[in-house]
Amino acid sequence: MDTSKAKSLQKLDVNGTTYHYSSLKNLPGGSVDHLPFSIRILLENVLRNFDGFSITDEHVNTLLHWSPAPVDKDIPFKPARILMQDFTGVPAVVDMASLRAEYVRHGKDGQKINPAIPVDLVIDHSVQVDYFGTDYSYDKNVQLEYDRNTERYELLKWAQKGLRNFTVVPPGMGICHQVNLEYLAKGVISREGWLFPDSLVGTDSHTPMVNGIGVIGWGVGGIEAEAAMLGQPIFFTCPEVIGLKLTGNIPDTCTATDMVLSITKILRDKGVVGKFVEVFGEGLDNLTVTDRATISNMSPEFGCTVTYFPIDNRTLEYMHATNRSKEQIEIVETYCKENLLWRTGNENIQYSSLVEFDLSTLEPTVSGPKRPQDKIIVKELGSKFATLLDKEHNREYQPFQDRREAAWLADGGSGTEFTFGKVPLTAPNNFQVDKEAIQSVRIKHKNKEFILSDGSIVIAAITSCTNTSNPAVMIGAGLLARNAVEKGLRTKSWVKTSLAPGSKVVTQYLERAGLNVDLDALRFHTVGYGCTSCIGNSGPLPPHIAEAVDKGELVVASVLSGNRNFEARVHPQVKMNFLMSPMLVVAYALVGRVDINLLEDPLDYDPNGNPVYLKDIWPSREEIIRTINDCVKQEDFQEVYDVIFDGSTDWQNLQVNLEQNYEWKSDSTYIKESPFFEGLKETLNPVTDIKDARVLLYLGDSVTTDHISPAGSFRDNTSAGQYLLAHDVAQADFNSYGSRRGNHEVMMRGTFANVRIKNKIVEKEGGYSIYFPDNEVNTVYETAMAYQKDHTPLIVLAGKEYGSGSSRDWAAKGTFLLGIKAVIAESFERIHRSNLVGMGVAPLVFVEGQNAESLGLDGTETFTITGLAENLSPHKLLDVKAVHPSGKVTDFKVKARLDSAIEIEYYKNDGILQYVLREYLKNN
Repeated sequence: MDTSKAKSLQKLDVNGTTYHYSSLKNLPGGSVDHLPFSIRILLENVLRNFDGFSITDEHVNTLLHWSPAPVDKDIPFKPARILMQDFTGVPAVVDMASLRAEYVRHGKDGQKINPAIPVDLVIDHSVQVDYFGTDYSYDKNVQLEYDRNTERYELLKWAQKGLRNFTVVPPGMGICHQVNLEYLAKGVISREGWLFPDSLVGTDSHTPMVNGIGVIGWGVGGIEAEAAMLGQPIFFTCPEVIGLKLTGNIPDTCTATDMVLSITKILRDKGVVGKFVEVFGEGLDNLTVTDRATISNMSPEFGCTVTYFPIDNRTLEYMHATNRSKEQIEIVETYCKENLLWRTGNENIQYSSLVEFDLSTLEPTVSGPKRPQDKIIVKELGSKFATLLDKEHNREYQPFQDRREAAWLADGGSGTEFTFGKVPLTAPNNFQVDKEAIQSVRIKHKNKEFILSDGSIVIAAITSCTNTSNPAVMIGAGLLARNAVEKGLRTKSWVKTSLAPGSKVVTQYLERAGLNVDLDALRFHTVGYGCTSCIGNSGPLPPHIAEAVDKGELVVASVLSGNRNFEARVHPQVKMNFLMSPMLVVAYALVGRVDINLLEDPLDYDPNGNPVYLKDIWPSREEIIRTINDCVKQEDFQEVYDVIFDGSTDWQNLQVNLEQNYEWKSDSTYIKESPFFEGLKETLNPVTDIKDARVLLYLGDSVTTDHISPAGSFRDNTSAGQYLLAHDVAQADFNSYGSRRGNHEVMMRGTFANVRIKNKIVEKEGGYSIYFPDNEVNTVYETAMAYQKDHTPLIVLAGKEYGSGSSRDWAAKGTFLLGIKAVIAESFERIHRSNLVGMGVAPLVFVEGQNAESLGLDGTETFTITGLAENLSPHKLLDVKAVHPSGKVTDFKVKARLDSAIEIEYYKNDGILQYVLREYLKNN
């Protein structure tokens, strides 16, 4: 047995069974008592998986002697399992089926291509809010979901049946992170006679939500996850660990959402990108696991890899409440206490640095209008709206003068003389645009007449794993709805309302409390079980609203309990998006606007003309806790999760071919064999330098994967739309980019096609570029194809935080397929950098103090990058020569963000999966 593993090997008896485990006690070389819990878990991982080759004594020593100072050394990680959702999972399954197909073409047995570790895929990203505000919304949305996604679901059902170590949670069961927290996560895993900490990576960036239950897990790109599926360790730089010390209690007027939005701001300001955050302090004792998970869920918004909460008594309470077995809970407690992974609160841990936050200082909070870290105190949103409107949209703001009259009119008071913003009472074609005051439109629609203007809320969505996993804020929203209904209030008719619980357990306890009736009364009907508006599946706005927004050029808003509000993410017509608790979502929907002081201004007036304030309908903490105790039952979790893998009749009726190879359909516009492996040669082509490359895009700071990767809906005038029309797909059947992630032809056409992307070499906003030297403006896709005909390599210039946001593998796959050989940026988000390497695209960073602007680059140059072809090593400095059309030559250096020897191997193989396939071909 390997030396390091042998030295740590111990036995432990639990429930009458003897297990092996890698002990963290009495290790040669020192104690682990000062180490953060998250580092201890990484140390256990390398001890248990030590093989002397990919995991060595150096890796063990790096973690055993971890110090608060940063160390530029890579460590390996072999997760116990993998979590996927369908948007990122479909292309992973397509790649797995494509790997099998190529393996068979080499004369090999395709059945040998299977996940080496368990994979759980939860279908949660496909349901869209087409129908809302009615009791039939759920059924009709589900029917549309199956109509649109049958081909994708057939592929996933093939994987469920045809791949070993692969399970699929069918549509309609919940959000992957909530299902993970409530059911899949074990805390400690028993496998093949061993006990070890539960750990995972997930193809969704919000995988860290499970950190709230004491499980180490983080988001990776689909590409990296697929490699882990096939037995490859994940390498990353040994992390710094920031200690987040919590003190105090959350005030009664605040929620866990207010807490997490405040922490997002604090940690973003601190700078925790690529680091671990570990939470401690007496305030931790006051937080439930669901409160903790609310914080952990937002790790990508902080920028950190994980936000870890060690296992303690609160963890065991949650495991019991969610119907984990007594045997499993006993394993967790015994193992963690024996192996120094149990939090007592008396630890003396050394952290890289500390951040302190007193929970008692919280105030009601929202974040927006386009970044989760842009915190705004609720009482200040009304006064700040004018600044936001001017800053973001260069528009002068004039507020409502009489809210009571405007609200009364919105409820059907036609025939009364009323003018607002100089809009005439009688308007042709149902509405009239006012250009002279605040942008506004008077709408007459089906016996209703109301004003829509800048600041109007058109989407109010209770959605996303961030909050729907937390009964306190969901019950709170229901109680607030009940109180509002009793006061005679209703949500405004122009607001598209929706409730998308993270699991069916939420519906169980809301119905038991009778709160579903009150939410329904405010049109917060359940529209589906999935991510919906948080990932851009808001569905279309009602036609009269959509037309008014477009023709009135209105800056309208959404309010949602999600975790992402990047530009054009929630809905392409909605330019301001604010994150908040479910309770505040309901409150703002009653008002119908965001430009108010919600704490002091009336929400509305009751039928007798009396003002109703937020304080009048805000439920007390005691009432929320009492309702939770009465209505959230352990048997709900058993009832829901006993049938988690069965699916509906629609799922059970899907017919699939279970041969070892997936049966590709030549006419499919949803699923196509990946182009990355076909005809793969077993021997490598030599790496070459990049010569005479052109800039396809010159981008600024904070370019997210929402800007890069195709997401949401698209129109017939896009490259992707034109492709589908050419394949006889009607525009009504386009579906979303996410639903077509299994078709590279659609996805590469949608890469960099975001309507809000700003390419500095083109004047117009959106996914456009210029073909040099002809100066022809076209879509990014068409421009890239023109360069491919010329055999011209392409690069991207970018600023700071390139690739932040969701862990979308198509942001890297699409980049590769467009012919982009390198991205030169000031800095990269961790997951996207890794994904670029995994696709054979070189992530390069300017040296400190330089960027494209400081070097005088304008994107019209040709670029030659040398130093890749010979002696390529981690973080090697490369030479770049940029030649301007004027003849000016700019020489500068960049650092290759190939961070380890194994990443260089991936790059040389044109990608991580190509590397793995060549290893399979070599060894089998």
